[in-house]
Amino acid sequence: MNEAYRRWAWVAVLVVGLILYIAVLRTMVDTRNPNFVPTTILLGATVVPATFLTFAAGRSGRWQVPAWILVAAAFFGGVVGVVVAGQLEYETLRDMGALPMFFVAVIEECAKLIVPVVILIGLWRRRREPSDGLVIGVACGAGFAALETMGYAFTALLASGGNIGAVEETLFVRGLLAPAGHTAWTGLTAGALYALAARPSGRRVWVFLGTLLGAIVLHALWDSIGAILGYVVLGAISVGWLLLEMRRYRTFEVASGQAGVARRRQATAA
Repeated sequence: MNEAYRRWAWVAVLVVGLILYIAVLRTMVDTRNPNFVPTTILLGATVVPATFLTFAAGRSGRWQVPAWILVAAAFFGGVVGVVVAGQLEYETLRDMGALPMFFVAVIEECAKLIVPVVILIGLWRRRREPSDGLVIGVACGAGFAALETMGYAFTALLASGGNIGAVEETLFVRGLLAPAGHTAWTGLTAGALYALAARPSGRRVWVFLGTLLGAIVLHALWDSIGAILGYVVLGAISVGWLLLEMRRYRTFEVASGQAGVARRRQATAA
């Protein structure tokens, strides 16, 4: 029962989130009360990232990362990532006059790793499984994506002169694409980082650097294209890569756990 709940809890999050979003949206449209706009933007920006985070947590292994860690990672990862990235991008733009998309991707992907690193060395030292890092990274990426979407939705509201249709379109497009962007990229890099911390080696250093570079390249390409087909292809690559790593990390955990059991049996026999 618990296993089935873990694996399918994301469906409940999605259904409840959509019901709440539609209820608030309909109330706002029927009453024409602008006080409902912030709630609409908040729900529209967070439902899909929260759903994907629940999906990743339920499919990543034994779900041993406490809920409070994931909530903290999503909140602080989003806020710290957005603030640090925004400040660095502003300073670079002021100094250089122009900022290539590749540099934007480097800044944002590195900024989103701040909170996973803090959790790794400070709050979550008893377990350093890569599946934990992947889920924590997805949480940080989800928080970052949600805050970005809220910003874009608010900008669309102002630019359109208060047109709710423009806000709905922004929330729909960015919410639908959220799992294929920041959530996947940060999950990949944080998972590789925790794998390095779990079993340090020169090879894993290169795997982490290669994963980070891959996320940066995907991010830069995402920001550079404007075609729907391009987003679909990049999204499929990002999510597919994340799912493959999620499956591989479950094997990593099993192998690690079996090795620990074998060592304990040998010690007992001796």
